[in-house]
Amino acid sequence: MIANIPFAVENMIPYLQTLFTEYGLHLLGALLILFLGRLASRILRDITVKALHRAKVDETLTLFTSHIVYFGSMLFVILAALNQIGIQTASLIAVIGAAGLAIGLALQGSLSNFAAGVLIIIFRPFRVGDLIEGAGILGTAEEIHILTTQMRTPDNKVVIVPNSTMMADKIVNYVSKPTRRIDFVFGVAYDSDLNKVKNILKDILEQHDKVLKDPLPVIGLLEMADSSLNIAVRPWIKTPDYWEIYFDIMETVKKRFDEEGISIPFPQRDVHLFPHAPTPGE
Repeated sequence: MIANIPFAVENMIPYLQTLFTEYGLHLLGALLILFLGRLASRILRDITVKALHRAKVDETLTLFTSHIVYFGSMLFVILAALNQIGIQTASLIAVIGAAGLAIGLALQGSLSNFAAGVLIIIFRPFRVGDLIEGAGILGTAEEIHILTTQMRTPDNKVVIVPNSTMMADKIVNYVSKPTRRIDFVFGVAYDSDLNKVKNILKDILEQHDKVLKDPLPVIGLLEMADSSLNIAVRPWIKTPDYWEIYFDIMETVKKRFDEEGISIPFPQRDVHLFPHAPTPGE
């Protein structure tokens, strides 16, 4: 048994030489393709990251895109290496394509959310920390992910909104501009002195230190309603001060109207009674 070992080894050496001659160069070529391809994929990924950073693209989208570039490049490298050692990749590509189609159909909802998330990150209709109204929800955007947006409502509830739902409807951003206009409507009785009312409102706005002087506030008769003269008051303020000024002016107007004897009427209806002559037999 032991004596046969050198004979077996001697017979294997020519076989291994033949095997290496036939396949060794292909295997070395495949390894070289993998090595250089991986290096090129990393370089391409780094170039993509730098380009997106220069374009000031959101970090979430930057990381996702760089991963797509890297793994997509590596897929082509692996297919090239397999082809180098003699494995037919045409059928493999067909299988991968069919699997991709099946996965795409199964995840079409997630893909629509992904596409909407990319649009949100690129076009920035809102940013983290903005008070927005979207998908019928009013709240502060806390986190923007590639598939969903997390919002916190004014009563401190957390709402997770799919990005496709968010982009399917209008988005109102209440804090994207540094200034905002507050739209007040104050109703006064028909027998009120209109000039006096407007002067009182003008004085209230002028004395408030957070109401902007430019642009100037607008005060005017908006409507002669059923029970009141409705006065429109339109001051401009800095966006972060919106609710503080809103509540402050509402309270101040009520107190000044009471001091000046300006009546704020309740809804009224005039009822006219007509005498009815009794008919015979009544």
